[in-house]
Amino acid sequence: MTDLSTSDAPSPLLLQGRSFPIRLGAVVLGTVFLAISSQIAVPMVPVPVTMQTFAVTIIGAIFGWRMGAITVLAWLAEALVGLPVLSGGSSGIAPFVGPTAGYLLAFPFMAAGVGFCAERGWLGRHWLLAFTAMLGANLFALVLGTAWLAGMLGLSKAIAVGAVPFLVGAVLKSALAAALVTAGGHIARARRG
Repeated sequence: MTDLSTSDAPSPLLLQGRSFPIRLGAVVLGTVFLAISSQIAVPMVPVPVTMQTFAVTIIGAIFGWRMGAITVLAWLAEALVGLPVLSGGSSGIAPFVGPTAGYLLAFPFMAAGVGFCAERGWLGRHWLLAFTAMLGANLFALVLGTAWLAGMLGLSKAIAVGAVPFLVGAVLKSALAAALVTAGGHIARARRG
């Protein structure tokens, strides 16, 4: 049986209680991590495979739901004002009205959902719980992204190009993120001794 208690599970960075400069620094570092992860891409049409969802789930797990969502929103705002932080260096309004819009819209909710689980201590102890949270967040992005694409391409084509090619990647990125978060939890517990 899996224990869902939070008694000795690691917490996220608890950024809510930190000073403004610390929180701002964390957001800046998070947006840099997201921008770098966006450049790790396999070009596909109409939506590339990137490490963005991996970065979004890690940020949610480490920063918690509020600061995770704020960090992702800050990164999206950077893109909106023209900074080349999205896949392939794209920015401006086009990514927010084109084929990738549904996925981008999902990202703050992904970070918030994973962060919510992290704040309850569900991620740092049990790999399967962490994996389930990460995969659920990835699947949420695929559903929202595919729904947006369906309005442009029709449902069957949207599923074929906007969901199916990303399923294996979603599982692999979720497994990697869960492994890192679980390992971080084990290290934190060992240090507390």
